[in-house]
Amino acid sequence: MAIEILKIVGMSLIATFLALVIKEQKPNFAFLLVVFVGCSIFLMLVGQISDILHMIQKIALKANVNMVYLETILKIIGIAYIAEFAAQITKDAGQGAIASKIELGGKIIILAMAIPILTVIIETIIKLIPS
Repeated sequence: MAIEILKIVGMSLIATFLALVIKEQKPNFAFLLVVFVGCSIFLMLVGQISDILHMIQKIALKANVNMVYLETILKIIGIAYIAEFAAQITKDAGQGAIASKIELGGKIIILAMAIPILTVIIETIIKLIPS
């Protein structure tokens, strides 16, 4: 794990310095470099993300958690990360207004996906309250 963070930090620092140098001559290439490095970092972490998902599924199976709820929660987390990643890239491109709309869209999709889980939680609470 420590080696992974060193790779990420090293690649990020090199890309940052290169982007600063290239930005003066070719700003478009500097932006593409930043996007490429961001995607590369994400791809470096795919294996660990997969391990985390498998671990969470094992824990959920042992706890007899309904897999539908677990899948929904994992999808919500994925949407949050994807929306954040896209918004940051859009902000780097100087398009803050579009980035705000990406974040808003992500939040609305997350809320829509969370409604069934919220409904079950509310129904469970209502059943626990004495009449």
